[in-house]
Amino acid sequence: DDAKFLEAIQTLLTWIERGEVNRRTANNFYSMIQSANSHVRRLLNEKAAHEKEMEEAKEKFKLALSGILVQFEQIVAVYHSASKQKAWDHFTKAQRKNISVWCKQAEEIRNIHNDELMGIRREEEMEMSDEEIEDPSEMKETEESALVSQVEALKEENDSLRWQLDAYRNELELLKQEQGKASRDEDTTKEQQMKLLQQALQGMQKHLLKVQEEYKKREAELEKVKEDKLKIETLLENLKEQESGTSRVCACSQEKECPVEKTLSNSPVKSEREVLLVGIISTFLHVHPFGASIEYICSYLQRLDSKICTAEVEVLMTRLQNTFRQELSGVGASLEKRWKFCGFDGLKMT
Repeated sequence: DDAKFLEAIQTLLTWIERGEVNRRTANNFYSMIQSANSHVRRLLNEKAAHEKEMEEAKEKFKLALSGILVQFEQIVAVYHSASKQKAWDHFTKAQRKNISVWCKQAEEIRNIHNDELMGIRREEEMEMSDEEIEDPSEMKETEESALVSQVEALKEENDSLRWQLDAYRNELELLKQEQGKASRDEDTTKEQQMKLLQQALQGMQKHLLKVQEEYKKREAELEKVKEDKLKIETLLENLKEQESGTSRVCACSQEKECPVEKTLSNSPVKSEREVLLVGIISTFLHVHPFGASIEYICSYLQRLDSKICTAEVEVLMTRLQNTFRQELSGVGASLEKRWKFCGFDGLKMT
């Protein structure tokens, strides 16, 4: 019983330390120790349930934070729309001042919430990259090792049940031998003990058969995993050979086709680093449909690489006019330059 486990385990510890274990009581004590071992699984299941609740709470918090961020984006969009000249000219000076202050405050709060949400997603991506995004062969090895551990555990449990079965049989034989020498008054008690032992023996035999079936099932799964692993390793070897052949063909093509290099040299994207920057900036602006300032974009990029400078990013985005577009919003002191992602429209123009 979970409610009385601490009291019971303390009593069992006291009995063992006091020297209550002997030849006659050893099997009973072994059963109690085995019960304590079964409690370990219950504790692990309880821990797993708590971890699941924690993950669900995290996911609920992330969804709620996303909903709040969407609402902040809409509020900021209202302020920006009100700051346009066709509406701005109709407000009084005091009203304009309040709208500007409210807009600034909303943008700061929105940025804080956005940074928090991006941090949560970044942590999830890091966990995915550390724990889940593995090579298929490594995943198979992990699964294989898990099955091996299960098979070993089933073997140990199988052996333990056999030993316990033998202990019950010995106890039964001992009672049978003592029954012939005991008095009539003790016969009834001994007969009840024999019935209880026989019932326990039958239960243990059923459990042993169940464990043996599970053991065979796990062995079959282990063999299947080994076969799948061998197939994946063969597939990886074939892919490596195909990649090496493709590399040789590409090398020959590059030697013969100089105009291709000339075309690449004339591309607005000059290096793999710039390609990566374009992809990251496009993803960032895609979740900011109302655009973002160059400072906001660079502050995000500098979290990934502190060496990135604003001038480098602005020059790259200026070259890619079919991918990024700069717009001006506001008037006077509230005038602001915002970059937007226009790749979907730019694809039709190219």
